[in-house]
Amino acid sequence: QVQLVESGGGLVQAGGSLRLSCAASGRTFSRSAMGWFRQAPGKEREFVASISWSGGNTDYADSVRGRFGISRDNAKNTVYLQMNSLQPGDTAVYYCAANVYSQTSRAIHGYNSWGQGTQVTVSS
Repeated sequence: QVQLVESGGGLVQAGGSLRLSCAASGRTFSRSAMGWFRQAPGKEREFVASISWSGGNTDYADSVRGRFGISRDNAKNTVYLQMNSLQPGDTAVYYCAANVYSQTSRAIHGYNSWGQGTQVTVSS
């Protein structure tokens, strides 16, 4: 199973940018579809973005499309989430997830490995 560790979260003003990283270990990373989810207090965990094992196929939630960019570097066992034009509504704990069966999904149950999460706080 893939082990995941997120980093890069923090406090930023509205309109600012952050870049999240997810470091993975395990032989299956290069063939794993990857996703980012987020969860605010009192709310359900929601899909943010996903990327296929090759990096050639990406998907975004409507709320972040055009502002966020997901990418991966399989040689470094790392997936990224570049977040631009951040708004207070983006405040949440962001989680990295992996599907070792190479299937991207917007559903939580579509992933079988999860990181510990990293906090992103956007102030107005």
